[in-house]
Amino acid sequence: MTKQIYGIVGHPVKHSLSPAMQNAAFNHLEISAEYRLFEVSDADFDKFLDKIREERDVAGLNITIPHKIRAKEYLERVGSLDENAAKLGAVNTIKIAVDGQMKGFNTDGPGFYRSLVQDLKFEPEGKNIFVLGSGGAAKAVAMFLGSKAGTIFVFDTDRDKMSALRNHYAKYFDVMKLNLVSGAGRIKESLDNCDLLINATPVGMKDSDVSPIAKKFLRPDLCVYDLVYNRPSTQLIRDAREAGACALTGVGMLLYQGALAFEIWTGKSAPIDIMRRALEGSIKDNYGL
Repeated sequence: MTKQIYGIVGHPVKHSLSPAMQNAAFNHLEISAEYRLFEVSDADFDKFLDKIREERDVAGLNITIPHKIRAKEYLERVGSLDENAAKLGAVNTIKIAVDGQMKGFNTDGPGFYRSLVQDLKFEPEGKNIFVLGSGGAAKAVAMFLGSKAGTIFVFDTDRDKMSALRNHYAKYFDVMKLNLVSGAGRIKESLDNCDLLINATPVGMKDSDVSPIAKKFLRPDLCVYDLVYNRPSTQLIRDAREAGACALTGVGMLLYQGALAFEIWTGKSAPIDIMRRALEGSIKDNYGL
């Protein structure tokens, strides 16, 4: 029986833990499938998806940095989107039919929410939230929390990206609930009014990365969720815990969004415990723990 091919598309992508998680799930359920890494630059992204559609040898994809918004735009032209992907403004999962037709989904939002509530024990309803970044992951988080949170503060050094997020948010929610932080000098003032800090930037993925937030801005009653997941902890997480705050990396979000993607592709219930153990084992192996 020919193996079904799945994989993750990104740049860079070698750090991804998704193969360990997804291949463990396939093996556990005895599904003849293999999950691979696809390193694709921004310039080659559309051509890569064109080739996938034509050759029809891949059944499903995950999309990661920096392609999530680009994937949504691509599928608006040549495929389709489910309601959640359209609303969240980014695609992180693609299901590919045998005839090459593609449909985009976003499992980041619901995966993040499940981890936020179950792992961090944080209920976002009515709470003020600060989001660092305004790319695909930030957009998914902000849009998924849009009807639940109080005020959402967003800071990014890229003003155009922030404006694009605000314009998209305004299509679905009261735009007065989204506050664009005008400069780095306003970060502390905004954080002082928030209950949760979310790092939705890639800062923290490298060993040499410093924290994207000054340690002095953190406090015990400010929960911290860092979407970075490829290491046991980041400088932001360490600083937050030293400040007495509850803080988690994005491993839980990765787990739950991956489980949802698995279910979209296969129609089978994801073996959550198997996937969690594979993720945790992969992280320990990478860091010699």
